Amino acid sequence: MRELVVIGNGMVGHRLVQALCDRDSTGAWHVTVLGEEARPAYDRVALSSYVDGVSAEDLTLPGLAVDLHLGDPAVAIDRDARRVTTEGGRVLPYDALVLATGSVPFVPPVPGRDLPGCFVYRTLDDLDAIKAAAADAVARPGPGRRSAVVVGGGLLGLEAARALRSLGLSPQVVEIAPRLMPVQVDEGGGALLRRLVESPSGSHAGLAVRCGVSVEGIVRDRDRLVATLSDGVELDADVVVFSAGIRPADALARAAGLVTGERGGVFVDDRCRTSDEHVWAIGEVAALQGRTYGLVAPGYAMAEVVADRLLGGRATMTPAELDMSTRLKMLGVDVASFGDAQATTPGALEVVVNDPVAGTYAKLVISDDARTLLGGVLVGDASRYAALRPLVGSPLPADPVALIAPGGVELGADALPDSAQICSCNAVTKGAIGQAIADGADTVPALKACTRAGTSCGSCVPLLKKLLIDSGVQVSTALCEHFGQSRAELFEIVAGTGIRTFSELVSRFGRGRGCDICKPAVASILASQGAGHVHDGEQAALQDTNDHFLANLQRNGTYSVVPRLAGGEVTPEGLIVIGEVARDFGLYTKITGGQRIDMFGARVEQLPAIWRRLVDAGFESGHAYGKSLRTVKSCVGTTWCRYGVQDSVGLAVALELRYRGLRAPHKLKSGVSGCARECAEARSKDFGIIATEEGWNLYVGGNGGFTPRHAELLASDLDTETLVRYLDRYLMFYVRTADRLQRTAPWIESLEGGLDHLRAVVVEDSLGIGADLEAAMEAHVGSYADEWRGVLEDEEKLSRFVSFVNAPDTPDPLVRTREERGQPVPVALGMPGVGA
Repeated sequence: MRELVVIGNGMVGHRLVQALCDRDSTGAWHVTVLGEEARPAYDRVALSSYVDGVSAEDLTLPGLAVDLHLGDPAVAIDRDARRVTTEGGRVLPYDALVLATGSVPFVPPVPGRDLPGCFVYRTLDDLDAIKAAAADAVARPGPGRRSAVVVGGGLLGLEAARALRSLGLSPQVVEIAPRLMPVQVDEGGGALLRRLVESPSGSHAGLAVRCGVSVEGIVRDRDRLVATLSDGVELDADVVVFSAGIRPADALARAAGLVTGERGGVFVDDRCRTSDEHVWAIGEVAALQGRTYGLVAPGYAMAEVVADRLLGGRATMTPAELDMSTRLKMLGVDVASFGDAQATTPGALEVVVNDPVAGTYAKLVISDDARTLLGGVLVGDASRYAALRPLVGSPLPADPVALIAPGGVELGADALPDSAQICSCNAVTKGAIGQAIADGADTVPALKACTRAGTSCGSCVPLLKKLLIDSGVQVSTALCEHFGQSRAELFEIVAGTGIRTFSELVSRFGRGRGCDICKPAVASILASQGAGHVHDGEQAALQDTNDHFLANLQRNGTYSVVPRLAGGEVTPEGLIVIGEVARDFGLYTKITGGQRIDMFGARVEQLPAIWRRLVDAGFESGHAYGKSLRTVKSCVGTTWCRYGVQDSVGLAVALELRYRGLRAPHKLKSGVSGCARECAEARSKDFGIIATEEGWNLYVGGNGGFTPRHAELLASDLDTETLVRYLDRYLMFYVRTADRLQRTAPWIESLEGGLDHLRAVVVEDSLGIGADLEAAMEAHVGSYADEWRGVLEDEEKLSRFVSFVNAPDTPDPLVRTREERGQPVPVALGMPGVGA
């Protein structure tokens, strides 16, 4: 038996050993692995999930039948004697040696970079140290706390910023290049990415970004750090994280006299063999024909080549064969690049579709004859990545503009040749997946198990589903990995069993502890079933940020206050109260497109006091924060308008009060117009009503947002009683059967038969469930209670409304405003003088 020593126990080293063990049926090699860290190999791609609560055990890669020495790195290589010496004094002989030492973080030579509070972002131990420092910072009261500086705006830099925000800090990103992610995206994509991450995204306030500047020095100012930038701006911070790139960990190889690349890394040929025929190098430490690669997919490809070679194969690889494609979500923004994303190929043409309104940027790089796809960049919407990336190097299947334009050509899996690489991380082709399906793999998990496709970054999973569907396999509608049921099925389970907690539901019908997909979805289901106040018991822990504080988080970390004005109607006394509240608490006020008055700029600890005054004046929550009914907009109808034919205001008020607080898969909006002139814009709403001489026309499935759509006529000339009955059925049918976060327009499209089927269910009661749907809605109406009144009457619920747990009356010092047009508006973090 021959001796193989692998120096490095990261993802690439683990992949090499796994591939070798799978193929070495004769037991030709005895494998010893040396790991620098004291823990087994883990998924470093998912490192940031450790901050979100994923355990180190969850990230650990499968164990292998090898001699594994952890916390005992190699310190010397004797190439003549073919021996490796470890820090602990072990001397290990080898017949073949593989260097998989990876990389080390690059820390710019900034004075003060070694001060306490400065960290790198590379390992679980690094994250443990950052978490501890962040916890100390958040716990300390006083001005200027809870901030961080991230040096580097690339992949890891933005990941670090997201992690720091999750830990309760307000990070500012400093990137020396003129744009974020300069390696992966071009100038146009980088500009949009910056705008999107600086704007509010999901439950996060905007991120402060500084491009084109560097950190020139860091000093300690009492218990804080101050970073001075090249433009003279000073940023104060509790934590500074360096994530400015990586360098190959080639010191051991250099000391052993191996040839290294011009820019570092161990020089390897197309077999991944170094200048010593007995020594190989893979992953980030390897300079394949002089170039290093910082992604896991090229490292995996190298590992497969070396495993083949060690067993007598003839596998080779060249830089052109390495896939540098990436797809990830950065601070809630989809980003993807593939192939020649920067258009470096001579004569390459660039086709760009930039939609700043929708917040999307798409670019395809094609050959000079416009026939071959060379690469691309996607920002804001990367849904086409899975279909486009495998086409790199292949003839274009359609006009390039149509491939990336909204409403353009949708590529099916049948457009891909069998040689197309579906999973670049594991080099799995369409042909291999097709063979696996033919051999009986009929689910995505089964395909993952037998091909490894989708087991690394996961970006190819949507295409795996398409391939299954195209093969005639019915794909699972599971809500997430913790529930095998769809949202609609879980709704029926909750309704049928009377379950009122997430923990009981997941223990009886799911597995694990849940995630950020299933928890809010189940919270919505429980709320729609009358499971009590959203802050009761464990329900409070299921809510996202907005529902957690019954208010919408804004870009500067403050919240909006939106009292309900049913139908847009408000008394003079009510207006006076709203004005006095806005004045006394220094809030920005605005009349919205939904005919409500929003007040912006409230700090967390101010929300109860604000709402106490509003509730005492007769107002209730406007549900601007929930996946529920927002508004029923109206014109003035017959009350005032000489063209009106019905009382649109009265109906709008009645409908908004009837359906207020109705939790749904997505937010709902409505409008009532008093005549065909349509001043309430009812046909752009999820359900809209337009008056006729005979009664009301009911329209459904209208949506604004990224994909605007007009509502379609469901029924005409209805009396008010019939209209309400149909609306009860329509809304409750939607609540029961739609997927998570599915708006009414795509929900109707997804129904077999579309609008005709919906009309049969709602109007004709074809399923015989009309009475049940109506009863469910009556139960909701009868059980409705104002959520803010419920908070004000419960001291335990009130206790959550603080900026600092250990200093409840201390305002967040990072919330600052300036005056614009006579009103307070936020000062963005990162502006000169802010955070300094």
